[in-house]
Amino acid sequence: MKNIKLFATTFCVCFVLLCNTANATLTKQQEEAKKKGIELYNQYKAISAIEFLKIAAEGGDDEALYYLGESIRKNNRYMTQEAQKAYEESAKKGNIYSMIRLGGADQDLCVTMKNCSPSEQSPEGWMNEAKKLATDQASHGNAESMYLLWEITGNDEWLEKSAEKAFALAQFRLATKYQEGGGVFLLPSRRSDEIEKWMKASAENGYPPAMMGFAAARLEKADFSSFRTWNEKAADSGYVSAVFGYASYIGEVEPKYGFTSDPVTSYALLSNLLELDGGGNVINNVNDVLPEVEKKLSKEQIGKAKELAKTWKANHPPLSFFPDKLGY
Repeated sequence: MKNIKLFATTFCVCFVLLCNTANATLTKQQEEAKKKGIELYNQYKAISAIEFLKIAAEGGDDEALYYLGESIRKNNRYMTQEAQKAYEESAKKGNIYSMIRLGGADQDLCVTMKNCSPSEQSPEGWMNEAKKLATDQASHGNAESMYLLWEITGNDEWLEKSAEKAFALAQFRLATKYQEGGGVFLLPSRRSDEIEKWMKASAENGYPPAMMGFAAARLEKADFSSFRTWNEKAADSGYVSAVFGYASYIGEVEPKYGFTSDPVTSYALLSNLLELDGGGNVINNVNDVLPEVEKKLSKEQIGKAKELAKTWKANHPPLSFFPDKLGY
């Protein structure tokens, strides 16, 4: 009996790994739809994202299926049958994020509403699958899987290992954990040093929220040059918070923190943010600031700003709030 259980467990893990490596190749149309769907999702436009993600999901892409499940679930505020199906198809292809989401189904709003859909296995079963696969991948040095093991187990050692392996999100999470009082430090200065160390590491590894986190740390130390540099880098990445902040600073006649006044560029960036009408509340802030910047411009300058807005959009990543992939 013990051997049968061992075989079943081994088969299950191997099956998931096989499905993961055999994931479908998308057509050009499906790949473009996936890219657009995730872009819209990251702009808090879940409803608009669904149409594109369905096209990509038809190609069997596990990530597209995960984001489809997320978009449907967030739009409905609970895990519908359609969302669950997308997660399950994704999970069977080895997507650990989908396994984790299915593993938390017993805490979903559908439980309170008493309308949860039948699942292929229990939430506990899915979470066990996630842990097995993440453990296997982590044993081979996969830093993201180490981070996911922290999400699954709550064991801070996995977060630290992932950060040491240079997974940017883990580095950011470790920094914010210390900011919120986690960890044990004999001296307050030591805590501050560790926060800045990991925020900087995450920023240098390309995580935009960490760029702004590190910029804020430098601002506290009156290092205005570094603050400006990292604010601009984060804005160049398309991070909404950074774009708005940078545009607001340079829109002033006498900007703070040593920024150079540039109301034309400010108008261009702020007007690009107007497309974010799906959520995040940034649109309200833009509507407050943009008219004030516009007052400083001539008709000719406004024309230049509108052209610059197009050029900026064409040469920079899409605007994004960079939401947590496993966030609610």
